[in-house]
Formats: sequence, C-alpha cells, structure tokens
Amino acid sequence: MHKLAQLVLGFIRKHDLLRPGDRVGVAVSGGADSVALLRILLELRPELGVVLSVIHLNHKLRDVESETDEHFVRELASAYRLPFICESVDVKAYAAEKKLSLETSARDLRYQFFAAALKDANLDKIATAHTLDDQAETVLLKLARGAGTKGLGGIYPNIRLHDSAQGTHKNKAIVRPLLASQRQDIEAYLREIKQTWREDSSNRELRHTRNRLRHEILPRLQEQLNPRIRESLAEAAEIARCEEEYWSREMARLLPQIWRSTSKGSNLSHTSMAQLELAVQRRIVRAIGESLGLHLEFRHVEEILALSQEGASIALPHGWSAVLSKGKICFKPRSNEPQCYEYALPVPGTVEIPEADAVIKTASLCQKDSRYATERLLDKQFTTKGLVVRNWRPGDRFWPPNSKAPKKIKELLQERHLTGDEKKNWPVVASANEVVWVRGFGVRRDYQAKDSEGVLITASALEA
Repeated sequence: MHKLAQLVLGFIRKHDLLRPGDRVGVAVSGGADSVALLRILLELRPELGVVLSVIHLNHKLRDVESETDEHFVRELASAYRLPFICESVDVKAYAAEKKLSLETSARDLRYQFFAAALKDANLDKIATAHTLDDQAETVLLKLARGAGTKGLGGIYPNIRLHDSAQGTHKNKAIVRPLLASQRQDIEAYLREIKQTWREDSSNRELRHTRNRLRHEILPRLQEQLNPRIRESLAEAAEIARCEEEYWSREMARLLPQIWRSTSKGSNLSHTSMAQLELAVQRRIVRAIGESLGLHLEFRHVEEILALSQEGASIALPHGWSAVLSKGKICFKPRSNEPQCYEYALPVPGTVEIPEADAVIKTASLCQKDSRYATERLLDKQFTTKGLVVRNWRPGDRFWPPNSKAPKKIKELLQERHLTGDEKKNWPVVASANEVVWVRGFGVRRDYQAKDSEGVLITASALEA
C-alpha cells in the first residue's frame, strides 16, 4: 500500500469517516486533489469495504475547459467501471439572481448537488478532496476576518447532512479523507502512479482572495516566518475543533440552568451570568445566538455582556435585540412591520418627527410670496379637513409633479434607492387619507395651488 494511502486510511479510521458497506460518491472535479482522492479510495476499497461512485458538477464557468473537465472525469469513471453521476449548473445566472459572488454561488450549488446526490442516488457519503493546504488557507482566511474558535476550526472532517424536515441523518455525511494530506505529496503520488489530471486555469487568477493566499501570502509566510506554516495552521484548526466539541457539551449542560426560551423570546439570568468567568459568559451568549439562528460577532457579544442599566438594549442581526429587564437579558425579535406614526400638522406650524429624523413645517403664502413657484404650494381647499404627517403605508399612491401618472410610493422610494428603516419611516402628508405631499417629491400634481396662494410644506433634518 502506498504511504499516502496509508496516511489517508489512518485519518479515515481516526475520524470514523467511512464504514464497511457505505455507498460513497467521490466528488471529482478533474483536478489533482480530487483525482488523487479517487485513486486512493480505489486502492483502499478492499480494506474499507465501501462501494464507490464518481460524481461531478459542471459549473459552466470556463466554457470549453468545463466541458473538457467533465469528459475527462467521465472517462476516468468509465476506466474503473464506476457509476457516474453528473449535473450542469449555471453559476453566473445563480450569482446574478441571488446577488452573490461567483465563489459563494459555486459553493452553494455544489453542496445542493451533494445533498441531492445523497438523497436521490441513495448514497451514504460524499467524499470531497479538501487537503491540509485547503485547511491552512481556510484558517488564515477566517482569522483575518475575525472568526471565533468555531470558525478557526476550519474545515471539519465530517459534516452530517441536515434535512429540515427530518433533522440530522445518522448515516448521511460529507467527508474529507485528504484533510491531513499536503498538496505537494498528492501531486507527487499522481506522478508516481502516472495518473494525469486537469489544471483549472482560474486557480491562478489572483483576483480571488483564496488564490492570493495560496500563491502569494502563504509562500511568503513559509519563507520568512515558519517553514511549517501550513501544518501549524492545520494543527490550530484541530485544537479549535476539539475545544468546540468540549464547549458544545458543556453548554448543553449549563444553558438550561440560566436560560429560558419562550414563545415571546429568550431570557438569560443576568445575576447568574455575573458569577461566571468571562470566557464562559462569552460562550453562553454565542450559544444562545446560534440557537436563535444569529451569527453574533465579537462586538455583539461584548455589547450584550456590557448591559448594566435597567431597560438598556442593543440591536442584533436579523431583526433581534437584547434588553436588560428585571435582572434578565431578554433576546427578542424586533417587529418587521414599519413603525407607524402619525402627527397632526397645523397650518402654519412645525412638527418634529423623531422616527424619520425630520422636522416638517407649513406656512400660508399669499400673492406677495411669488418667489415660491405654485407647484410647490398645496391648494388651501385640501387643508380644510386637516393635515397629518405620517409614514407611508402599503398601497399609498402619489402623483409626482413632473410625471404623467400616479405611482405607488413604494416604487418611488425604490427608485431613490432608499432602504431599511429610512424607507419604512419616510414621511408623507395626508388629507382625509389622500397623500398630498411626499418628502423629496413635493406636492401631488392634482393638488397644487391654482394661483400664488397656498400652503408651503418643507422638510429639514432634526437637529441633535
């Protein structure tokens, strides 16, 4: 048995990646790593007692190259009489639709393909060719982006397939048998057994962050800092993964003692937390965030732990907030509905709108105030029923002065690229449920003053 195959066999057994009888789909792109994975698993097949298939996803990102890769992998599967499962996807179209990068889109579609293959092709495991080099790159990338210890665990040897309807499948998983193997040893192995592979030209493009890490940053760190930098980063990932496994069990024991989850939110005992070490407090807050589907950054965790005054609160991602109330830190979803407000608007007069960070003023103008164009004035007859200033509501329509027909206010604000709370709280002036003025657009076209007499409505920022 080749020494690289022995290394891979030891890693498989250490992490219990494959078991006798497993139906394994080997993900082969055509590159050196995946081709070596297939050849090694073919060599280990009698020892492992597994049934192999080859699976390939054509991303259609490199035109003729992509088609040639697919043909190469198909021929490789045929040469060893292995079932071949192949699918093509349009990564560029998916990226445009989802507004994602090509790299993220390709990864999403790849794992969708894996999940479908595990289910539809009746496979137990998908084996991917992530290497120790990939692990080192991932850890360095995560570190640079501010990941915690979970992120520093990098690429996990074994990921259980999760089905939203049935939960985690015991026997369905994505496994990484080459995670302890270095790319240079893999290529040496392929040359030794005289096995060809395909080179992906995009792997040399330095506009991709991972490629810059691979071809520029890591080689420089290896040369000037640590000749074993890749091994050191991979070892750090192993330590971080073990730490996470321990803390996961510890949180399962500790959380029920100080945390209560209800239909209205989640409550964490502030008093009990204060008695714990800071490291444990941070773990607890992160664990609660994960249970709520929140990715809490370090700053979020620190802000939550710093809550000290009754009623103090902070905003969290995805519409959640943390509030200190009656000795408990309460995690609550913020309402997704617009914050409705409505104020009577006198003429003349001034109203402050804190929800929109604005001040709305009205003034009655007569013939001598001719410096104001009549299209900026509201006809006085539309003030007899009183005016209110409020945020716009779904279904509200408005006829801008310089347009040919009324439009939905929602569409007008989208054209101005307004988003979030600023869009939700955008002020309008209404008379008897009809919107007569919109901030930034002026007076509705068919409600404008017919002469120089009318009501001038202006908006300015609310002073701090």
